This record gives sequence, structure tokens and C-alpha cells, in this order.
Amino acid sequence: MMAAEVLGLSDKRKILYHLLPNTLPLLMVAATLHVAGAMLSESALSFLGLGVAPPTPSWGNMMEAANNFMDFTLRPWLWIPPGTAIFLTVVAIHMLGDGLRDAFDPKVKRQVKIK
Repeated sequence: MMAAEVLGLSDKRKILYHLLPNTLPLLMVAATLHVAGAMLSESALSFLGLGVAPPTPSWGNMMEAANNFMDFTLRPWLWIPPGTAIFLTVVAIHMLGDGLRDAFDPKVKRQVKIK
């Protein structure tokens, strides 16, 4: 930015051509991390009974249905599918953020694959 100031570029040009291309990948990764964290927080709070009210479906509410040892051992279909869904969704969101960062990061050198 100091070099852009020395060149006498306008503020609009500095923001659009120098600041945004370098901060956009970081903002995308931060946004996807916050979305995944919000999903984990909501499911944890719902599991503890402090989140979404029970008539509303939530993965945390579904996992809370297996709240004793008998349900945990004898009926794994109560907690395995929602737990797997939470895990896969959070991993997918993280991978999406990583892919967006790789796609939009101007510092990454893209190599062309020749077949």
C-alpha cells in the first residue's frame, strides 16, 4: 500500500486492485470457519438442551435423544447419523473455504498440467 501511495494512485484503485485481492481469500476462510463454528455451537447447545426448542429438528436435538447409556449402546441409529452429518458438513465447509482460498489467492502460483 505504501508503494501505491508513492505512485499517487486514487483510493478507489488502491482498494480495488491492491487491498481486496490480497484480503479476500483471508476473509473467505474466516467466514467459512465461523459458519462451521456456528454449526458446532448450535448442535452442542441443542445437545445440552440450551439451543433450539425440541419440536424444531436439529442435529443436536437428535443426538440428545440418545441421552442414556442404554440408548447409546443398544440404539446407535439415534446418535450416529446426526453425528456423522455434523462431522461431514463441518469438514465440507472447511474444504470449501480452503478451495476458495486456493482459487482466489493471488500469491499462489498456478501450474498448468500438460497431458
